Amino acid sequence: MPSSILPSVAVTSPSSYSLTLTLVFAAALVISLLLRLWLATRQIRHVAQHRGAVPAAFAANITLAAHQKAADYTIAKARLGLLDLALGGAVLLGWTLLGGLDALNQVLMNALGGGMVQQLALLAGFMLISSVIDLPLTLYKTFVLEERFGFNKMTFKLWLADTLKSSVVGAIIGLPIAALVLWLMGASGRYWWLWVWGVWMGFNLLMLLIYPTFIAPMFNKFQPLDDESLKNRVTALMQRCGFAAKGLFVMDGSKRSAHANAYFTGFGAAKRVVFYDTLLRQLDPGEVEAVLAHELGHFKHKHVPKRIVSLFAMSLAGLALLGWLSTQGWFYTGLGVIPNLGGEMQAPNDALALLLFMLVTPVFSFFLSPLMAQLSRKHEFEADAYAIAQTNGGDLARALLKLYKDNASTLTPDPLYVKFYYSHPPASERLARMGASA
Repeated sequence: MPSSILPSVAVTSPSSYSLTLTLVFAAALVISLLLRLWLATRQIRHVAQHRGAVPAAFAANITLAAHQKAADYTIAKARLGLLDLALGGAVLLGWTLLGGLDALNQVLMNALGGGMVQQLALLAGFMLISSVIDLPLTLYKTFVLEERFGFNKMTFKLWLADTLKSSVVGAIIGLPIAALVLWLMGASGRYWWLWVWGVWMGFNLLMLLIYPTFIAPMFNKFQPLDDESLKNRVTALMQRCGFAAKGLFVMDGSKRSAHANAYFTGFGAAKRVVFYDTLLRQLDPGEVEAVLAHELGHFKHKHVPKRIVSLFAMSLAGLALLGWLSTQGWFYTGLGVIPNLGGEMQAPNDALALLLFMLVTPVFSFFLSPLMAQLSRKHEFEADAYAIAQTNGGDLARALLKLYKDNASTLTPDPLYVKFYYSHPPASERLARMGASA
């Protein structure tokens, strides 16, 4: 397959560029790891220090036992996160500067030669090896940590079935899309990234349409909401808010976890309202209505399309950057990979470029986390205010308290950890804002 990247790879770029990239990447990785470590230890220490007493604002509704369970659960997850952090850093170094991706590429080049098959094999091999590396922590989190706190309801058989189904679905959908992207990178000239961006945008919009109807039912059962009283109440709320949905469904989330949730899924006429069965068991009708009103608030304020537009804008910028980097030899050598230099097979570098960019980008984008988290929390406050305007504010407050309790969400997170990571405001801030709005 001809490649627009191969002829223009600047293999004679000064070695200083390569060394500079190596040093910048290594420094960013070390700084991000140290920052993550510092934030995690702050969170563990802060939650542990406040474990002994329920905050005064919650004393009438949350027992000491529930508060301590939430603290212990939060600390256990944070400690597991430290192990995940160390493993992730080591694996990233292994793939890049220590030569893992280069070795995998060379093995597949020798076995398959250059071309589309080798590139797809490189992508698939990378995903498979990464999944195997992540497997022990995934199993521990599900069958040890979540089990210890009473949240896991999944059997190993169900986990295995889910894993197999998701792998098959991922391959059926992912491999053709990957092949199309690689073909566009090689055949559509210097501005291939515009064509790839168009495909990526279309694919994401298509998934919003087909996921609720075809993919989600492969993993969960979705039954129409049969509680007529609740159904009438919810329908009246949606009509009041000018919202139309294709249906109201109850999902059997309890077969996997005791955590509760509700969400909208789909796009346009395919939108669905989905309640976890665990949510309906925990909340009374007024509280369910208030939770739904909160979700409607996101649509009223157009948070979902705004996030989609932001995602597409960042994707376009990222692909444009990749379009330039993929032609620079130092981009590969600075990250521990020798680019395919052609010869008789004219082997392209497209899959290598994609994987390197995918590996490196999170290291730098991590530093934007506080901005993204702050925007998300702002959206949550707006959705809360909308819910209070449409329903009973007391119902929303009680619903949130029940969900914080039943999901063992700590009431005393570290403030700096919140600013950096939390997509939802902590309970104290949300309830205080509700009180001010009521």
